[in-house]
Amino acid sequence: METALENRTVLVIGRPSGIARAVTLAARAQGAQVVVAGRDKAKLAQAYDDEGIRAEEVDVTVDESIAALAERLGSVDHLVTTASSRARGLLAELDRDALRRSFDTKVIGPVMLAKHFAPHLAEGGSFTLFSGVAAFKPAVGFLGVAITNGAADFLTRSLSLELAPIRVNAISPGVIDTGIWDAMGEEGKAAYFEHFRTHNPARRIGAVDDIASAVLFAMTNPFFTGVTLRVDGGEPLT
Repeated sequence: METALENRTVLVIGRPSGIARAVTLAARAQGAQVVVAGRDKAKLAQAYDDEGIRAEEVDVTVDESIAALAERLGSVDHLVTTASSRARGLLAELDRDALRRSFDTKVIGPVMLAKHFAPHLAEGGSFTLFSGVAAFKPAVGFLGVAITNGAADFLTRSLSLELAPIRVNAISPGVIDTGIWDAMGEEGKAAYFEHFRTHNPARRIGAVDDIASAVLFAMTNPFFTGVTLRVDGGEPLT
């Protein structure tokens, strides 16, 4: 039986690991023709060599790079961007450049992606971007992340009107077990995960497949738009 993504073109922007990889492989498993794009085309190509997935180069902070990718690809059914640059730290530690990179990558980048890809998105297509749990549960040390994600959340609703009938949604992950936490060290990561596992209502840490399934839902439900889908184990409730 044909799936909703069978023979559809899905563009996934992001690193060749973690959530972006999970989304790429999940879409491919549903029969989609997947293109991955990021700053390091060679690294992407190597990561997906066994999958036969096309790799492209794009820098979401450079308008010319986005426009060139849109022209190279032509028609696209679904666009997903997971690109981010986190401005973590206490207020006293934050600097303007880090905040600019954060907004440029996760807010202005999607605006420009929408601008340049709008003429190329097929009828019934969608655009999925990412917010994050910090937008709904502020915490000390995550001010830069929170305001970036909050802007991405509002951008989702604005773009859903601007691009209609192309559907626009966002995914807001909670704490997900990706390589991003490895920098905390083995003990630090374990303690951090234990705290969230024992406090959130789901009583577990999220997996990349949890997020990938949410992205597939956002891409394939034809009556779903203008929504930030929170896949966070109920963390903001605690």
